[in-house]
Amino acid sequence: MSFGIHRNWKNIMVEKISLSRNCKIIDVAGGTGDIAFRIAKKAQDQGLNIDIDVVDINPQMLEVGKSRAVDKNLFKNLKFSVGDGEDLKFNDQQFDFYTIAFGIRNFTDISKGLKEAHRVLKKGGKFICLEFSKVEDYFIQKIYDQYSFKIIPKIGEFILKDHDSYQYLVESIRKFPSQNQFKKMIEDAGFSKVSYQNHNFGVVAIFEAYA
Repeated sequence: MSFGIHRNWKNIMVEKISLSRNCKIIDVAGGTGDIAFRIAKKAQDQGLNIDIDVVDINPQMLEVGKSRAVDKNLFKNLKFSVGDGEDLKFNDQQFDFYTIAFGIRNFTDISKGLKEAHRVLKKGGKFICLEFSKVEDYFIQKIYDQYSFKIIPKIGEFILKDHDSYQYLVESIRKFPSQNQFKKMIEDAGFSKVSYQNHNFGVVAIFEAYA
């Protein structure tokens, strides 16, 4: 539905991670492994030993991720665990990076999830979030709305026989805070040096911040 552009967004997100030897990363809502595998491959290419904890509230998603990890020969140093992003079962200041892609808008309490992200990051650790956002151009927004509300649910119904999930998808995107509103929420959670970068006119944004 993104015409494959989502892969490029995820690649750009991972480019923002400067890996070092033995660094620890938590990827939240990352059950299928899309982000974790990119990070693991990057570490492999750089000859670095790192640890990645993949956390997802959905056990079925994690099973998909585990299977894909074996197929890609990237299972080493990856741990998969069921967990709630709003109540992480990890010690304070444990990770160098916290990543989340297209997951935080589904949190029941986004502010609580952001505070948890801040808690588990080491001092100076980096928060990186890729999420659907607000298109800032009025005319492009109108076109995007037509595609989102009239076409995406029909694609979901035609291909996957699942209209409701894709209707929820577009509605959850519209309810998510604007870039500046979400930036303020990240700051309120205790982060500093908060910034964001729009992609494709603001269809998505990548947020960066430091604990």
